Amino acid sequence: MVWSAGYAQSDLQVQGKTPTLYLTHKVQPKETWYSLGRLYNISPKEIAPFNSTDINKGLSIGQAIKIPLVPANFSQDDNKAGDEVFVPVRYKVKEGEWMFRVSANNNKVPLEQLEKWNNLNRNQVKAGMELVVGYLKVKKDQSALAGKSAADIATSPKAPAEVPRETKPIVAVADNKPADEKPAQAPVFRNADVTPANSGTSVAVVDYKGGYFRSQYENAGKSTRGIANIFRSTSGWNDGKYYALMDNVPVGTIVLVSNSATNKAVYAKVLGNLSDIKENAGLAIRISNAAAAELGAGENKFNAEVKY
Repeated sequence: MVWSAGYAQSDLQVQGKTPTLYLTHKVQPKETWYSLGRLYNISPKEIAPFNSTDINKGLSIGQAIKIPLVPANFSQDDNKAGDEVFVPVRYKVKEGEWMFRVSANNNKVPLEQLEKWNNLNRNQVKAGMELVVGYLKVKKDQSALAGKSAADIATSPKAPAEVPRETKPIVAVADNKPADEKPAQAPVFRNADVTPANSGTSVAVVDYKGGYFRSQYENAGKSTRGIANIFRSTSGWNDGKYYALMDNVPVGTIVLVSNSATNKAVYAKVLGNLSDIKENAGLAIRISNAAAAELGAGENKFNAEVKY
């Protein structure tokens, strides 16, 4: 929620998705379309139609108004006029999202920009984080928001109050059957000098006999073949919880992913769809790098068969 002059103002939270991004403003006493225009550095003649209303109609206290983010008032390339200041605009990462999805949802802002603004590596993104995805450009002498300029706000991502975790007990698997009463076995690194943290082109291998989600797999008779690639995650290395991104499969589905080159298979939970970015063109699935390690694929693309 955003407040105008004379009221406390929280961080600006982006709403919508590419290419229609906006902020939400709660109308305060004495505010008009024109004062909102000055506050957010955009013509009121753009705000009213964006809200499917007539600029000649007055505003009501408490009314929620969408403020469009357009090139005139929103920067994702670090450019602004001399009389403008930057105010960070943040995006809250949802469960199952990673840096590529954050980029795709916010005008496909370059990943390098997101890393720079948030002082993190793209592989460190977690659900609940609030990442800077651009900057509102406001006039120094016209907007009360100028007092919350980028110089006054740390751009490190805000960590979630609590990162969601799996609540089910870890399941160890042996001899192709779930062993629910046994503790999870420790991962086996066949290359002890290479760990997930420093494996730029990882050759580390873990073996959880297919992974944590094996006992939850249900084969509905559907399958597909295609190219698989990875996404980096801290999950799976210590507990065998493998995850996947795949189109046209319901979130939460457990899929069986096989590497035709090694004849190995893992079970992974689908977290979401593949984003429509060029890096995903032609892919059937992305799996977490720990899953790829168990498949013997390292961090390279490979031919996969997926059953679910």
